[in-house]
Order: sequence, then C-alpha cells, then structure tokens
Amino acid sequence: MIRRIPLPLLPNGRKNSKKDANEQRPDTIANTSPKSLRIAIDAMGGDQAPRVVINGLSNAMRTNPDIDPILVGDRDLISPLIEKHPNLAGTRIVHTTDAVAADEKPSQALRNGKNTSMRLAIDMVGAGEADAVVSAGNSGALMVMALMGLRTMEGIDRPALAAYVPTEEKPCCILDLGANIDCSTRHLVQFAIMGDAFARVTSGRPSPSIGLLNVGEEEQKGSTKVRDAATILSNPEVKLNYAGFVEGDDFTRGTVDVIVTDGFSGNIALKTAEGTAKFVTTMMRRSFKSSLLSRLGYLLARQSLKELRHKLNPQTYNGAVLLGLNGIVVKSHGSADAKGFANAIGAAVTMIRQDFMSDLKQSVERSVMAIETLQKDED
Repeated sequence: MIRRIPLPLLPNGRKNSKKDANEQRPDTIANTSPKSLRIAIDAMGGDQAPRVVINGLSNAMRTNPDIDPILVGDRDLISPLIEKHPNLAGTRIVHTTDAVAADEKPSQALRNGKNTSMRLAIDMVGAGEADAVVSAGNSGALMVMALMGLRTMEGIDRPALAAYVPTEEKPCCILDLGANIDCSTRHLVQFAIMGDAFARVTSGRPSPSIGLLNVGEEEQKGSTKVRDAATILSNPEVKLNYAGFVEGDDFTRGTVDVIVTDGFSGNIALKTAEGTAKFVTTMMRRSFKSSLLSRLGYLLARQSLKELRHKLNPQTYNGAVLLGLNGIVVKSHGSADAKGFANAIGAAVTMIRQDFMSDLKQSVERSVMAIETLQKDED
C-alpha cells in the first residue's frame, strides 16, 4: 500500500491534498542548458529517508557543486534537514505527501502512486524538467514506473539494470541484474549493446570487452539462446568487442569489462558477490581480534586493509542504472548510507556530463541496423 505521510497545513490553514501537490510542482525549470545537471531526487525512498538522502546529496554537492537538485517529497520533513547543510541552501523542493512503501507491490504502486515522490521525480525526467532521476526506493516499483513513464528507446525491447562490481583488476559492469528474469537471444544482444555504451561513458574505456555468462567457455556449451547471441555479437559488422563466454569466477577476476546475462542469473551473482565481500571483511575483523599478536599484525597492515575494505564495500559501487529508457534512471540501494547515496548521484552526474543518452541512441541505431542487415543476408 502507498505510505501516507501526514498532510501538512498550507499557509491558509487548510490541509494539503494531491491536487495541491500537483499545483506546487513547477511547470518549468530554470537552467535549461544541455550541460545542466538537473537531477530529480526521490527524497522519500530508502530505509532511512529522507535523512540519508539529504546527507548524501550534500556529500555529492561537495564534489559536484554545479548539480541542480530537485528534491521530491514532504517539505515539512525535508526543509529542517536541508537547513543543516549550508551547501544545500536554496535547493528546490517539489512537495508531495505520498511515498511508495518498501513492501509495495509494483502493480499497486503503479495504479495508486501517481502522486508519490518516486513517480513525480520520474515524470520530471519525462517532461524534460530534469536530466536524471535518483531513487533508493522500492526497486520493483521504480522499474515499473520508469518503464511506464519514460518508455523504452527505439530499438530496445526491455530495459536492463546495470551496475559495477569490484574485481582483481578493475570494476566490471554486469547486466541484467534483475529487471528481466527470462531473456531471449534478442534481449541479450540488446543488453550487450547497452552495456558497451554504458561502460564507455562511465569507465572511459574506448572499446570495452564484453562477455556472455555461460556454464563454460566452449562454443558448444550453454543454452541455444546464449549460443545464438554469441554468434551475433561475434560478427565484426556489429562492431562490439566481444570476448566470448565467461563463467562465474570471471566476476572477481576482471576477465572482461562487461558481463551480459539474464536478470535471474545476474541478480543471484550480484547478491553472492556482495555477500562474499561482507563475509571476507567480517572474518578478517574477527581474525585480527583473536589474539594480541593478531592485533599487532593489524596495526602493521592497517592501511592496506583499509584500502581493501574500501574496494570490497558495496557502498563504493552504489548506483545501478536502468538502461534502455528515454531518460537516465539511477537506483540506489535502499540501505545505502550517505556516501553510498552520493555515489549514486555521482553516477547520474557522469552520465549527464558525458551525454550518455545521445551516445546510447547512436550505438543502438548503428548496431540494430547492422544486425538487421545480417539477418536479411541470411534469409
């Protein structure tokens, strides 16, 4: 069900309403420069919203002071928190008293959530009033609302959730992470195209290597849809740096820059990686507390361990992106702290600055045209 926040009183003494919330939403946003960093933020999404959201925004503004944030949520709860951060003075608030609950069913949220902070933030991107939306709210609701509000790009059938994970060498991008439980060959190929564009823009690698997750590296292994996707991606006309099949252990080895898989496998792999990272850090902490000699060893290795902990910390890589829509949508983990939420905002900033949407559109058009030509030749 939709979580109702107590309705505040307006200056005239009457209670606010959904109609009032819509009337208070700005029709136009100043600073319409293509290079503006207008980011609509769902202030009420997340386990500790809006406190963590506001603290995270303040952290992000220290790194990127040119961000033009629009906070969407309950003004009475947001304003006192903003006052604690001088660098957030003057931040605009789009007021609404509705928010999507963490346990809300996506279908219910879509049906009843037109005036929620999440939906209003998404709609600002669709209306051209913001360049990106960031939310730590209900994942299912965000994906459904974003799909309905922004629609998929031409040439893309389904959006895919992409994020980075740490590896031995460099962070690796993985998609899909749960937006699509079952995928066809066509979907996997589209994911690879989007993953290539995303990795180029966010990592600066001009030709990121792409691998398809499989049960083995041999060409004859795996399902028909995975093998067929490999055949398409390996064709030079598609112009992707396809490296072949990868296995589960390649997640941590950094064998490729982008790993493509269906949402079911990708979500399990991500949760396993996060759980393993927590397990390793917990066991190390216990080991160093086990004896006086161990504590001495910790003092000697403290700096190296600090760097390792930072590398394994999921907050460092917080900010999954829903690719394939007509707008930038960043999903922060619901339990993210202020630093983690700031990193999610940072992901949006990078994509806006690098003109990701134009890059992705060109990549999709080029690759889809090449694939269609190949299919006609085969016919």
